[in-house]
Amino acid sequence: MEPIPVVVKHQGKKYDVELDPSSTGETFKFQLYSLTGVEPERQKILVKGGQLKDDTDLSKLNVKPGHTFMMMGTPSNDSKAKIERPKEQIKFLEDMTEAEAAQAAGAIPAGLQNLGNTCYMNSTLQTLKAIPELQAELARYKASGSGSAGPSDLRSFGLGGLGASSDLTEALRDLFKQMSETQQGFPPMMFLNALRTAFPQFAQLAREGRGYAQQDAEEAWSQIVTQLRQKLKIKEGDSGDVSFVDKYLSGKFESRMECDEQAAKDAGEQAIESQDTFFKLNCHITGEVNHLREGLAAGMVEKIEKNSEVLGRNAVYTKTSRIARLPKYLPIHFMRFDWRRDTGKKAKIMRKVTFPQELDIVEFCSEDLKKLLIPVRDKIREIRKDEEDVERARKRQKRNHHEQQEKEELYKGKGPAGEKQLAKEKEAEKKASGSSGDVEMQDASFKTDAEFEAERANAIVQAKKELLALVDGKLKEDEACNRTGLYELRGVITHQGATADSGHYTSFVKKEGQKDPSTGKRKAEDGKWWWFNDDKVSEVEEDRIESLSGGGQSHSALILLYRAVPIPTTEEIAEAEEKAKSLA
Repeated sequence: MEPIPVVVKHQGKKYDVELDPSSTGETFKFQLYSLTGVEPERQKILVKGGQLKDDTDLSKLNVKPGHTFMMMGTPSNDSKAKIERPKEQIKFLEDMTEAEAAQAAGAIPAGLQNLGNTCYMNSTLQTLKAIPELQAELARYKASGSGSAGPSDLRSFGLGGLGASSDLTEALRDLFKQMSETQQGFPPMMFLNALRTAFPQFAQLAREGRGYAQQDAEEAWSQIVTQLRQKLKIKEGDSGDVSFVDKYLSGKFESRMECDEQAAKDAGEQAIESQDTFFKLNCHITGEVNHLREGLAAGMVEKIEKNSEVLGRNAVYTKTSRIARLPKYLPIHFMRFDWRRDTGKKAKIMRKVTFPQELDIVEFCSEDLKKLLIPVRDKIREIRKDEEDVERARKRQKRNHHEQQEKEELYKGKGPAGEKQLAKEKEAEKKASGSSGDVEMQDASFKTDAEFEAERANAIVQAKKELLALVDGKLKEDEACNRTGLYELRGVITHQGATADSGHYTSFVKKEGQKDPSTGKRKAEDGKWWWFNDDKVSEVEEDRIESLSGGGQSHSALILLYRAVPIPTTEEIAEAEEKAKSLA
């Protein structure tokens, strides 16, 4: 689109600016920053319907040449009101290498080609790649016994065709590196060979004798995680090495098993208490399960038949489990496949089971863990509500003030008679309110957007400090646990079809906010998701995820990957405090 010449008025001055309709409000604000010295976050630019937002599509403003914008705002006290030359030379997309383009903000991630019924593996890998800590730790991984100039080192530079590795963790490291350096779908042959070497079940041939058989994505997930648990270690200083999986993907159960028969209890048999490690939670699907919460509850209670020494025979025991440690990343498996003896296949349970974008897991925790989590969880919800209330109040006040101004202008436009009528209405409002100055007080107490923003920023800082103070010391020490009891959905592996031995697997991964190259921090997410259908990658809206609850042979969730809702760090609170001071 051709640039449109417009005029911007600011503090009595006029600026001629070329507006690019193909860009966003953020770009336009940076243009004005170079002219006025007012930082983009302090600019208030009036447009039809309110103020110009950073994500506003300028083409939708329908601006004509010569249009005049009104801008308000002043530079911060410490602003030098100048634009400095970038420290690094700007590189345009067409000049970038394939690796640089793949790592650019908003780049479409790489897909994985289907090598013959390998969609189960592709969807699993794309979801595992959604764990940034896993990518970072894999990048540091060195296989034991790797020579200084061997094929392993060459593959770490993306030269995967120079040698195969039987080390699954090493192969995963190389694969993720290659995926981060391209936007093209490519064949994950090296990893597939390593997977089949480590777990021959994935090399099973199809019954018809045509190629390899389809496999279960949940089995692939479990086997890969098992291998990572053994191989991928994190150095923890003086305390030695710890498994990455144990740190980020494992939880703890506190379980109690008791005989169902009263005779055993009367004979003095005691309940057995134990602790178990888990790497995923199971959502059991029965005729009564309609929601994930109900399926998780069913999975926390298990019936086991075993020998009772007191009764001298087998008896049924009930094992009840509660979570004593929550991991940062929580996989949940929908148990949709049931073995059918008559067909010799895993039949799929088609029942629709809904699941939330944010999961509250507190009800499934032990009493001791609940006591630590509930105050933090409730405080997070309180902060969210306060933020929503402040925003609603700001919009309501602005709307009322605008309506009052329009009303006054309408009456004044009618001359002396209109002004007289306006005075009568104001007097009537005063009497109705029981005060002689309520209307004036309302006008005097009207808060500008800047005042609301400053008030909101101060409130957020104080709330974050209170939230951090609520976190128990035990949870603070465990940096890779969930400290809030809340999880946000980050990935979904789906299955389409009637049996585990057939059909098709895909995965959905939530898009992260674009990274700011100057600060390394990510911007707010846009709520959209990447859909990985082997080597085809597309962007989908959030409501597409809500359609994955099942109910037929269409795509239905098989594995969910949740990430703990974080608490603010001391560094983030300090930054928020600085921002609040600058707005005051």
